[in-house]
Amino acid sequence: MLSRTANQIYWLSRYLERAENVARFIDVNLQLMIDLPQVTYRHWEAVVMTSGDIQLFSELFTDVTQKNVIKFLTFETENPNSILSTVRFARENARSVREIISSEMWEQINSLYLLLQDAKNDSKVLESPHDFFDAVKRECHLFEGITQNTLSRSEAWYFLRLGHFIERADKTARILDMHHYMPGQQEGNPTYELLRWHAVLKSISALEMYRQNYREVNQMDVYNFLLLDKNFPRSIYWCLIRAEESLRMISGSREGRYANKAERFLGKLKSEVDYCDLQELIEEGITRFLDNIQFKINEIDDMIYETFFKSSV
Repeated sequence: MLSRTANQIYWLSRYLERAENVARFIDVNLQLMIDLPQVTYRHWEAVVMTSGDIQLFSELFTDVTQKNVIKFLTFETENPNSILSTVRFARENARSVREIISSEMWEQINSLYLLLQDAKNDSKVLESPHDFFDAVKRECHLFEGITQNTLSRSEAWYFLRLGHFIERADKTARILDMHHYMPGQQEGNPTYELLRWHAVLKSISALEMYRQNYREVNQMDVYNFLLLDKNFPRSIYWCLIRAEESLRMISGSREGRYANKAERFLGKLKSEVDYCDLQELIEEGITRFLDNIQFKINEIDDMIYETFFKSSV
């Protein structure tokens, strides 16, 4: 496969996973704000900080309000990580690789793009956005299902899967980090803490599966489930395993071996997560560990580029 084609497929997958995560994340926070007794601008600021785009937001908007934050993360074309921007990029990539993907995959991305274009011009969406975010999530899930059933298990499949799980691991780490950005004036209030952990679990569509494994919602169990669970498809550990498998299928290396720097670093990060001492991390402050995961995922992304895509530029 041409390196340019592999790059476009890898990013097609990352962009769509990013769009779905942003939609889910905003929607859950909207529900959380309804339940909180007092909401300040800092709650919405925390939502933007989790996306990693607070500086760009400050350049484009003067006030941190619900409407501005939703507009920035959903429809702002100058924000490369808004839902509209990421779906547009995914669609451009899909157009470039139409001979590789199935016609059904292309039609589904097109359908999602048209949904966003219609919503952008509908003023009611920003006033009552729940149904819209539900539709975005559903369209992204449809794309995953169509891909699962129509794409051959070729190199394209593994690059698509690699991008999907790299992006998902990064977003799960960011959403777990969200808890530390949120205003702490009600820290220690059990009801408030419960609402925040519920919001984290729901942001990752993990609440029901979590409840099948744990009786209570608490900090230690939430971290254990979303960081280390070996069966939940949105836990960081699961995503790193699946990404490593995809890399090995592309390079042909055997399990426990590596053929390039990306594989070696991904294997090291997977081991760091697998062997971490959660109790110790929480006592020392887990934010540094989560930041480290995000930093290393960015490094691995750079190595994937150097190994597989650089010659396409």
